[in-house]
Amino acid sequence: MNDTTTLIRPVAEAAPRTSTTVPFKAIGTHLRRTVRYYGPVLALYGVLKLIGFSVFMYLLDSDGGFRTRNPRFGGGAHVWDVLATWDGWWYQQVAAHGYHPALVQVPGATGLITLEGNSAAFFPLYPATMRLVSDATGLGLYGSGMLVSVVASFAAALGIYAVTARFGGRRAGLAAAGLWAVWPGSGMEWSAYSESLYIALAVWACHAVMTDRWLTAGVLTFAAGLNRPTAVALIAALTVAALQTLHRRRENLAGPWTAMAIAPLGLIGYLLWVGNQMGDLAGYFKLQSGAWAHSFDYGEQTVDVFSSMAVGRFDYLFAYPLEDIIGVAVVLLAALLIPLLIRLRPPAVLLVHTVLTIALVLGSQQIFGNVSRYLLPCFPLFIPLAVKLRTLGLPTLCLLLGIAAVASGSYAGYVLFEVGVP
Repeated sequence: MNDTTTLIRPVAEAAPRTSTTVPFKAIGTHLRRTVRYYGPVLALYGVLKLIGFSVFMYLLDSDGGFRTRNPRFGGGAHVWDVLATWDGWWYQQVAAHGYHPALVQVPGATGLITLEGNSAAFFPLYPATMRLVSDATGLGLYGSGMLVSVVASFAAALGIYAVTARFGGRRAGLAAAGLWAVWPGSGMEWSAYSESLYIALAVWACHAVMTDRWLTAGVLTFAAGLNRPTAVALIAALTVAALQTLHRRRENLAGPWTAMAIAPLGLIGYLLWVGNQMGDLAGYFKLQSGAWAHSFDYGEQTVDVFSSMAVGRFDYLFAYPLEDIIGVAVVLLAALLIPLLIRLRPPAVLLVHTVLTIALVLGSQQIFGNVSRYLLPCFPLFIPLAVKLRTLGLPTLCLLLGIAAVASGSYAGYVLFEVGVP
C-alpha cells in the first residue's frame, strides 16, 4: 500500500501543473510565431508611413499657410489640425451631434451648388467608431478619429500582404504593404477620414471570399456599406464571386447565399434611412449633387479634364492643376496595371472590385484631383507591381520604398490637403 501510494502521488500532483502550463506555452508559441510572421509587415508599413507623415507635417509647418485658413477648410492652430479639416470636420460633427438629414435650398442659388451642406452625405460607420473610441478612452473626437484611422491602416496593410502573398509569396506581400504606404493619396491613411477603415474592411472581405469564409465576407461587406458609398463595387464583386461559387459546386451553398443577402444591407439601409428622413428616397443623391456638385455623369468631366490638360488648359470644373496632374498620372498608372493584373488571373472578387471602383470614380463629376484618394481602394493594382518587386533584395526594396516614402509626404499628403481640396 505504501509503495502504491508513493507511485500514485507524484502523478496526481503533476497533473494540475501540466493542464495549466501547456495552454500558456501553446499561446506563447503562437504569439511568437505571429509576431515573427506579421511583425516585418507592420514594421515596414509603419516606418514608411512615419517617414512620409513626418515629411508631410514638415512641409505643412514650413509653408505655414494653414495658420491663416479657416479651421474647417485646411486650417487650424497646429499643424496636425489640418488632418481633421474638410471632410474630417463633417465626420466630427456626426460623431458629436448625430444626423439631421434635410434638403435645404440656398436662397437665390442657381448654379452648381443649390443646397446647403448636410452631414447626411457622410456615412455613419467611421464617425460612430470615432465616438465609441472617444467615449471609451477619453481621447476626444479628433484623437479617436486619428486612432481609428491609424489602426485601420495597419489592418489594411496586413490584409494587402495576405492577399498579395497568395500570388507571389512573402516578399511580394511585403512589397504590396509597402506600396500601400507610399501610393498616391496615401496621405489620407493617417487622417480623420474614412478611407483606412473602408479599405481595411474591403481587403479582408476580399480575402474572406478567396478563403471560402462567406459569412465573414458578408459581414465585412455589410460594414463597408455603412462606411462609404463606393462599397457598391465591393458588393457587386462579392455577388459575382458568390454566383461563380454556386455555379461550380453542389454542396455547402448556404455560405454564398447568406453573404449575398447580408452584403448590401448596410449601404441600402443607410440610403433608405436618409431618404425616409428627408421625405425623398433619392435624397442622398440629391444632397450630393446639390451641395457638393458630386454626381454620376458617365465620365463627361473626366474626358473634359484629360482633353483640357492635353492642350495645357486648366479651365474645367474644379481645376487644381498640381493635384490634377497627380490624378491624371494615377489614372494612367491604373490603366497600365489592369492588364498586368488580368494576366495573373486573379479571383473575380479582386478584378470586379477594382474595375468597378475605377469606373465609379472616373464616371463621376467631382473634384478630379481627389482621384488619387478615391482610387486607394484599388489595392489589387499593387499585386502585379509587388510580384515584380519581389525579385529585388530586401535592402534594395526597402531603399526604393524609402525614397518613395519621402516623396509621398508631398505628392500623397501635402498636395491633397494644401494645394488642392481633399
